[in-house]
Amino acid sequence: MLGSLTEADDVVQDAWLRYTAPTPPRWRTPDPDPARQREVVDGFFAAARDGDLDALVAVLDPDVVLRSDAGAGSRFPVTLPGARTVAGQAVTFGRLLPLARPALVNGVAGVVVAAEGRPLSVMAFTVTGGRVVAIDVPADAERLQQLLVLPDQREGDAPAVPVEG
Repeated sequence: MLGSLTEADDVVQDAWLRYTAPTPPRWRTPDPDPARQREVVDGFFAAARDGDLDALVAVLDPDVVLRSDAGAGSRFPVTLPGARTVAGQAVTFGRLLPLARPALVNGVAGVVVAAEGRPLSVMAFTVTGGRVVAIDVPADAERLQQLLVLPDQREGDAPAVPVEG
């Protein structure tokens, strides 16, 4: 039994998002060129920093899906479907961009958002055909503290982040 009307609304909204979210095709594998992946992800962040919704939509696949575990204390993961929805979310969280550093996450282009040397979030981007088809954002603090952050020789001082999940 749910404890409040707000809690019930949250459960219904999460269920609706899961029901209506497009299922990304399993055959979509990341572009093999890490430099091309990085170029697309850099374009995503440049557009987000400028608040340019149209430029964001241009680098996103129309059926892009953003998935987040929503962090500690959350019972439900968050799934946001569609280029316009994901672009709007990117503009909303633009204030965190100064804390984002390029990273290699499980072999794909991504970023680590860190403050005072502590990782707050990781974003892994699946880029296929020159467009972002998926963004995965593990935000659980306990899980983030287990990350191994190492210098990535290809990106200068950008971290390489092996994240299982």
